Amino acid sequence: MKKSEIRFSIALDDQKVPEAISWQATDAGPDIHFAKAINIALWDRDQSGTMKIDLWTKDMPVEDMKYFYVDTMGAMAESIITATNDEVMSKKIRALCKELMEHIEEESKKQS
Repeated sequence: MKKSEIRFSIALDDQKVPEAISWQATDAGPDIHFAKAINIALWDRDQSGTMKIDLWTKDMPVEDMKYFYVDTMGAMAESIITATNDEVMSKKIRALCKELMEHIEEESKKQS
């Protein structure tokens, strides 16, 4: 059986706020990659529930954070098709993503 590992490293300031996030994966080569935010969701088989880790660096712009979450939900719309073939759920998630992108764009126009 082939095994693959993903490692995250979080550098924290004195108040334990993330300053830097880096990651490495055995299937991504030896390079260290950097991120401003991570969102990890796991289905705990013993608890039959979702375990989540959400972290972002203090220099992550608010607008980028909003795009990050909309992109994450869009990826979930694609995953739900692959995992369950439920097109209704996928379409509803995509519709919400479209609505949220319009909201972000409207906010951006107001601020410029």
